[in-house]
Amino acid sequence: MARPISTGFKTGLAFWLSSQAPVVYGHKHEGNLTEEELHAPIDSILWMHMALQAAVWGIIFPIGMVFGLSRSRWHVPTQSIGFALSLGGIFLGHAHGGRQFRHSMHGSIGSWIVVPIFTQLILGIYLKLHIHQETLRPYAVRAHGILGRLWPILGWVQSLFGVIVLRDLCGPNGAGQCAAHYIMGSAFIGYGIILSLVHVLGENWVRRSGKSPEWWDSWVIMLWGIVNTFTEHWGGAWSVKDLQHTVLGVLWWTGGALGIFLSRNNQRNVIPALIIILTGWAMSDHIQALMLSTKVHAVFGYTLILAGVTRMIEICFLPATLHTAGSLEDNDSEHTLSPSQGVVTSQIIAARAFRHLPPFLLVASGFLFMSATDEELEVADDTGLDHVTYILGMYSIAFLLYLFTQFLFHLYVTTGQNANSIQAGRDIIFSAPPNDGIELTSPRDASKWYSRVPREERPVHVIGEVDD
Repeated sequence: MARPISTGFKTGLAFWLSSQAPVVYGHKHEGNLTEEELHAPIDSILWMHMALQAAVWGIIFPIGMVFGLSRSRWHVPTQSIGFALSLGGIFLGHAHGGRQFRHSMHGSIGSWIVVPIFTQLILGIYLKLHIHQETLRPYAVRAHGILGRLWPILGWVQSLFGVIVLRDLCGPNGAGQCAAHYIMGSAFIGYGIILSLVHVLGENWVRRSGKSPEWWDSWVIMLWGIVNTFTEHWGGAWSVKDLQHTVLGVLWWTGGALGIFLSRNNQRNVIPALIIILTGWAMSDHIQALMLSTKVHAVFGYTLILAGVTRMIEICFLPATLHTAGSLEDNDSEHTLSPSQGVVTSQIIAARAFRHLPPFLLVASGFLFMSATDEELEVADDTGLDHVTYILGMYSIAFLLYLFTQFLFHLYVTTGQNANSIQAGRDIIFSAPPNDGIELTSPRDASKWYSRVPREERPVHVIGEVDD
């Protein structure tokens, strides 16, 4: 059943979607469009527009961003190609024939997106001139870096609006649900990517912050819970779903507050993982109007539960890992361990493999939730698609995104300045580029933040040995 449109920023986005939707704008920007124009076949130029922009914003720009972070000489050529192709894609979006679209946010963003594109291009050219080293250049470097890091977010948002308009989703009756599902689904995906980033590359940064990962998790959970507590019901009688979503908000801010308190003095705790488990359980029993929708929500809930359980295992039982560099011949620098280091054990190898489970499951749960709106599932149900095929399709997309994410991490540690820190052999630790980028891990002792939760140690007796 469709949930009521909530207030706060989700209500604002819902109104935004419903008033602006459906879609990109084609070459006809004004005037009333006929039903024939709105439902005409998609022509080849529009398909080229979608394919080109998906390749640029989904692949080329993220790779170029990583080249910039690693100070690779391929940064400028990659981004230059991306800028040229993106401008060509924008032109195709305004020049296609066939199906026409009413004015929408996707079309509006597509028009003003040339502003950050040209701003970034001008900043890049300015930085290549190497002038004003002590005055303007430091500010230009910072602005160029901030804009570059926003590129994946901008591309993700614009892509979502593109899918909405292409499929004619999120109309007046479904805008609220779209806002809720797309915001929360994107949040789970972002959470999973950031968690994987911390595990693979960013542990030194977290250690320097003086806060455990759960401190950051708990703050986000608590603030999100406060918003949800007061935006899930607005006037009228309370429905069962109003109560469920409001209580989930209460669960998040109360649990988040506890997690913050337990994270003091740089301590780790399992409260964020427990909140994920409880949220997954609630979603797994979230009855929907369609059987397909009920089953998709159930698997979404089970995936969240598994993500929370694996995160709890990772915190409580896995040993601290040592991220060491492997030889370039292995082409697997994040997972190659040096036999010369005494601290490297089979348990640490297993811990490394296991730590991919929580972030991947969060990414998969995000795609499942984003694909579980009433409108999307009604279309799937009308086409005769069963829940198994639908869910496996979402997991396949999650695999692809997680694969590309890990590829970008690998690209970061093997290109630019980071490539200079790789020496022959497997006993070399990656070091980070100075004063910027994501610092890679280095050797640490058992007192660091990523140590396992301590347990009572008992003496090990050797057969035939007698205590004094």
